[in-house]
Amino acid sequence: MANQSSSSSSYPVLCASFNQDSSSGSCFAIGTKHGFRVFDSNTGRLCYERAIGAFVIVEMLFCSSLLAIVGAGEEPSLSPRRLCLFNKTTGTALRELNFLTSILAVRMNRKRLVVILQDKTYVYDINSLAILDTIDTVSNLKGLCAFSPSLDGCFLAIPASISKGSVLLYNVMDLHLHCEIDAHRAPLAAIALSSNGMYIATASEQGTIIRVHLVSEATKSYSFRRGTYPSTIFSLSFAPSTQLPDVLVCTSSSGSVHAFSLGFSGYQSRSKRSGSFLGSIIPDSVTDALDPAYHDVLHNVAPVGVKSYAVIRKIEKVADASTSDIVACRATISIISYSGYFQEYNLSINNQNEFLWSLEREFKLLNVILDDAISL
Repeated sequence: MANQSSSSSSYPVLCASFNQDSSSGSCFAIGTKHGFRVFDSNTGRLCYERAIGAFVIVEMLFCSSLLAIVGAGEEPSLSPRRLCLFNKTTGTALRELNFLTSILAVRMNRKRLVVILQDKTYVYDINSLAILDTIDTVSNLKGLCAFSPSLDGCFLAIPASISKGSVLLYNVMDLHLHCEIDAHRAPLAAIALSSNGMYIATASEQGTIIRVHLVSEATKSYSFRRGTYPSTIFSLSFAPSTQLPDVLVCTSSSGSVHAFSLGFSGYQSRSKRSGSFLGSIIPDSVTDALDPAYHDVLHNVAPVGVKSYAVIRKIEKVADASTSDIVACRATISIISYSGYFQEYNLSINNQNEFLWSLEREFKLLNVILDDAISL
């Protein structure tokens, strides 16, 4: 899970990504003007740093020692057209892949490596680095994409149009086009896939509506109104789940974090309706999902206009001790601001759709001192 590199060099963080583990093995990485750093998400401990120049892409493969890194091009050895697969345990480059144009995004799981360029996407076998497929795409200047790391529902989502908000879904394991979804009238600004590949969330450049589609059927399940006024959506993130995620969060140029209740908020009303799979997830009407009760906003999380990236690392359901009914869910939300701050909130949502935020920790990413980590 990653956020595209910042277009402004005035901020200390150039890129940020979380690994694919949402449990106890969660880590995150940042790229800066001076190098890259890897942190333990649970403790905030700096696990590794490498100070050799500016990096605009730093991607992790679960909790392994493998990193996919791309330089900012400020020096010849760190070309933005060169992808380095780096072993942080040995501190050495395992392989390098060179391209004709700048690399805009990289995604990985245990079987596949995906490289996004402006008008092409390459799919590799991550073990042999053999090219499995080359996808010609519409111009994708921001490297916009989403990737589900699950091998059972391993999809890649990329823009399908530059004039409207259409998204192309590609099955990365079977190497074929799955479907195309017309999600918005305006071009896409953000995409996210659930970890199991079952759901996709999208936002357009207008930034007022967030939509969620069921991938298998390419059907719209939810529409949420983020706000009345346009705003740039920086990130979207689903809660980890094997079925319908309970919560979706997004960050925007307003400096706020928005949370949308999916699987939990309408649990009781949905359980009384159709027993079919689709009947259990689609609201009675779009008006239901646009109701403010499904949505809450935390203001002033990041400075206005500064890029921020939020992920839901953990989620748990709280049951009533006497009836065993689910009465609340709690989400752990980690937020990285490109101004150089890490924040972590606990969000509780009860069965009355009441949202309660609490700040658990906050620190400056560049002030953390390396303890017993490797420094080169």
